[in-house]
Parts: sequence; C-alpha cells; structure tokens
Amino acid sequence: METDVFGKALLDYLNGDYSEDITTYSSLDEEDTIPIPYLFRGYIKMPKIEQKALDLCRGKVLDIGCGAGSHSLYLQEKGLEVTALDHSVNAIEACGLRGIKNTVRSAILDYKGQKYDTLLLLMNGIGIVGRLELLKTYLEHFKTLMGKNAQILLDSSDIIYMFEEEETEEDWDETHNSGDMTTDENEYYGEVDFTMTYKGASSNSFPWLYLDYTTLEHAASECQLHCELIKEGEHYDYLARLTFM
Repeated sequence: METDVFGKALLDYLNGDYSEDITTYSSLDEEDTIPIPYLFRGYIKMPKIEQKALDLCRGKVLDIGCGAGSHSLYLQEKGLEVTALDHSVNAIEACGLRGIKNTVRSAILDYKGQKYDTLLLLMNGIGIVGRLELLKTYLEHFKTLMGKNAQILLDSSDIIYMFEEEETEEDWDETHNSGDMTTDENEYYGEVDFTMTYKGASSNSFPWLYLDYTTLEHAASECQLHCELIKEGEHYDYLARLTFM
C-alpha cells in the first residue's frame, strides 16, 4: 500500500506526468476529487479566505502542512522569510523543485526549537489535528513555536450542515462546551476519516478534523490564546487568528 499518494501526485504533476486527479473517500460516505492543478494555483486563483490569510502574514512564517507549497512560494516572492513544513517526503521534494528555499520534512508535533511570527495552516490546515481531543495538545505545541507577538492563522469549515436530522450545532454547544469537548457516547461531528487513491494506489486511512469556530474559540481560551474571527467564506468556512492573551 502506497501511503504517500498525495505527495506522489504532486511530483507527477511537476514531472509532466499528470493524467488523473486524487480521489478521496470519507467516513461520511462521500467520494470526492482533488484536482492536482488546483494545488499549484497562484494567489489570484486562491479563495478570498486564503488571500486574506496571506495578506496578514508577517515576519518569519512557518507554513504547516505546506503540500505543494503554493502559499510558501507566494510569501517567499513577497520577500518574507518562510519555512515550508510537511510530513510528506514527496511534498517537500516538490516544494524544493518549485524553488522554495527553506523546507522541513517533519510531523508538526516533532518540530521544535524555532520561533516564528506567523504560523500558517491553510486549506483546512487545522485538520491535521485529526481528533478533537488532541486540539489542545496541538495548540499548546504551537505556542512553543510562537515568538512574543506571534499569530496563528488558520482556516476550517463547520460541517454541521451535512447532518440534517442529527445533532445540531446548538445541541453540541449546550452539551459539550461547558467542559470536556468529547465523550465516549458522542463523538464530535467534525471528525472524519479519509482514504486517498491515485493511479491504482491507496493511502492508509487517516483522521481529519473540521472545526466549528465556537469550539475553536473555547479550546483557544483554555490554552490562554485569544481567538479572533477574521473572515467568513461562502461555504461554512472561516479564517481565524490566534494570539497570546
């Protein structure tokens, strides 16, 4: 089983071997497609939320889960000092081929010792948390990478709309935001498991988190971080900024 089908697709595209897109299968019983060319888009073709996030980047930037490196490349061309980080060997190779100067191949929780002015997590970048119970662990780790006046810029989507007759967001707020954010009896609705396929190869199943803003705000507060809603998109998505209190 090929685990890094995403990274392989990126390298194929750069090497002129683009013939199909990535297909994803989720625990929501949905099949979707990730168009490979979209991952190499420039600033002008990015959603408004991503453009806004890039406009707000300042100082030394860590692009977490950089993928093909499109955000890093744009920021580098603007003159910012940016480091592109991804756990995928092939994604990091793709970033190097595109001319990104500073790259790191690492899982974010294993990355230590540096301080940044901006931590950037785009394309539902906070999804790397996987499970809601790990959110505060990640936020506390992010704090160790933040300089004195640093910011975290992240986007996500509230997928409550996909559950027509199941638990509503209001129900979730009433039962979960008073303390523990998960229970054995009722998993958070934004926890989704994915598998990717590409050119006959399949990835291992991996967890991904879609996070509503209220839950993010509660978790940030518990980690002594101020959470600010910067921009809302047209598809239940939003951009948030986290800073030290």
